[in-house]
Amino acid sequence: MEILDVVDKSGKPTGQTVEREKAHEKGIMHRTSHVWLLRKKHGKVQILLQKRCETKESFPGCYDISSAGHIPAGMDFGESAIRELQEELGISASVDELVFCGDRIVIWDDCFSGKPFHDRQYSRVFFLWRDIDEEEFLLQKEEVDSVHWMDLDECIAAVEKNQIRNCIYPEELKMVKAACGCK
Repeated sequence: MEILDVVDKSGKPTGQTVEREKAHEKGIMHRTSHVWLLRKKHGKVQILLQKRCETKESFPGCYDISSAGHIPAGMDFGESAIRELQEELGISASVDELVFCGDRIVIWDDCFSGKPFHDRQYSRVFFLWRDIDEEEFLLQKEEVDSVHWMDLDECIAAVEKNQIRNCIYPEELKMVKAACGCK
């Protein structure tokens, strides 16, 4: 059972906690950290996409953030981001390597497995420079089917035009592009 901090609209813990399932059932605001891996190849910035496992309840087989996760109660954004990178991709990093891109509030409602799903996230977005070939990642097979590098501008266009199966917010990709100083 995953326990999360309940947070206010500015992402600050209220002192209350909630089970992850209950947070999504009731639409209770909680925190997530998102980390996008970037590298420079052939004069362009590339971004790493994670392809979600086909067995995932939400968005199976869709391209997603390089690494992301809910923040367990008592943990902070950076610490959680580093933990998720290690778990999902086998990447070791330190908090001081993460580059802050911005914060986002995600409000989204859907239905999964016949149950209502109400997501209320305060998400902190980071990027991390890492030049690692796709086959070198140690993927968490329950979560990640594969990873794929894509030119950042091509990725933004593909997501905006829905040319690839994805669950990515184009605004978040643009945050990353602005934060890395890419033209």
